[in-house]
Amino acid sequence: MENGFNGNYKKMSGKVSDDSLVNEENSGFKDLLSLLLDEGAKQEQEQHQWLSGFETFFEAEAKIEEINGFEMEEELGNSRKKRARKSGSIAGTSSTVSATSDNAGGGSGHQRRLWVKSRSKDWWEKCNHPDFPDEKFKRAFRMSKHTFDMVCEELEPAVMKKNTMLRDAIPVRQRVAVCIWRLATGEPLRMVSKQFGLGISTCHKLVLEVCTAIKTVLMPKYIQWPDENKIKQLKHEFESIAGIPNVCGSMYTTHIPIISPKTNVAAYFNKKHTERSQKTSYSITLQGIIDSTGVFTDVCIGWPGSMSDEQVLSNSAFHQRATMGQLKDLWVVGGKMYPLMDWVLVPYTHQNLTWAQHAFNEKIYEIEKLGKEAFGRLKGRWAILQKRMDIKLQELPAVLGACCVLHNICEMRQEEMEGELKFEVFDDEVIAENNLRSMATAQA
Repeated sequence: MENGFNGNYKKMSGKVSDDSLVNEENSGFKDLLSLLLDEGAKQEQEQHQWLSGFETFFEAEAKIEEINGFEMEEELGNSRKKRARKSGSIAGTSSTVSATSDNAGGGSGHQRRLWVKSRSKDWWEKCNHPDFPDEKFKRAFRMSKHTFDMVCEELEPAVMKKNTMLRDAIPVRQRVAVCIWRLATGEPLRMVSKQFGLGISTCHKLVLEVCTAIKTVLMPKYIQWPDENKIKQLKHEFESIAGIPNVCGSMYTTHIPIISPKTNVAAYFNKKHTERSQKTSYSITLQGIIDSTGVFTDVCIGWPGSMSDEQVLSNSAFHQRATMGQLKDLWVVGGKMYPLMDWVLVPYTHQNLTWAQHAFNEKIYEIEKLGKEAFGRLKGRWAILQKRMDIKLQELPAVLGACCVLHNICEMRQEEMEGELKFEVFDDEVIAENNLRSMATAQA
């Protein structure tokens, strides 16, 4: 019996021990679960605080933008009032673009404003008005309204653009006016932008587009070598001026100052201009053949300024045509910087000239002066040629070609120049190294 009691006691003790272990395990699990729940609650609270702070940041940013918008509107209003008091007229209001965005939390959105810079087109609209005085128009564009209308009409197919759904295209007359005013005044693009109420980059693009169109469309029509009948007329006119027979043109080469090029700098360095102005100068050349009325019949544009007039001539297309017989029995008169050739007539340059040689030189100078005066009118009309041109080298031929074409149009239509626009051409002339090129000219 005692043994049975002991056995039951042991069983009960073992059971109690097992229950204790289970209770301990359950207690540890509960503690762990409690810790995890506390940690989760803590993270949730931190996330809530972070989101609250982020939302507060956006609300503050929206408030700042709204305040800035009101300040900009107030400043713009004040500036308008000042302009109105100064000019006596109300300036055009700036365009306003508004966009409303909703907050992520579903709250009311804030308004953003984009202000577009206001540009005035008043000056051009006055010039383009039918009642605008022709004298003032000519002073601004170096040509009459009728000549300007003719140029616009001939260029319209090449420069006209179509309207789009986003905006209307700039009219042809305004496109041409931007280019001609820039060439006539030589003003920088920022001034062109101000005068016509357009962006600077837009003005730059328009000038190049219109110059290219003038060179492509109008140059073949207005700069061409005279036909046989015209040659006969020119020979008669030059002989009546200087008494030298068979002359068909006066040849001259001028230099156009440019900014320092990025490549091949030495080729464009102008030594003579640098010595004269005591300032480093770079240039490109413009060679022209001029008839008795001051109209260009041939041009050669773009050779580097370090080249002599003789080198420019030898590299020109005109030289190639002349050597192939186009100028048979004809003379082109040039200055002392050119060599004497079968078709180039130049003055005597050696010492101790006879009276007959002096008299001959005077006749040569009369014809040479016609070419030099034509270049003076070219640079006088188009003041952009008087200053250093801040234009890329590859774009210069189009700009210079356009100036020559517009010069011819003005000369052919007898557009008179104002006295204040006259420009004296001064180029350093270098006597040709080889002043005699053929035996035939030696006997002339």
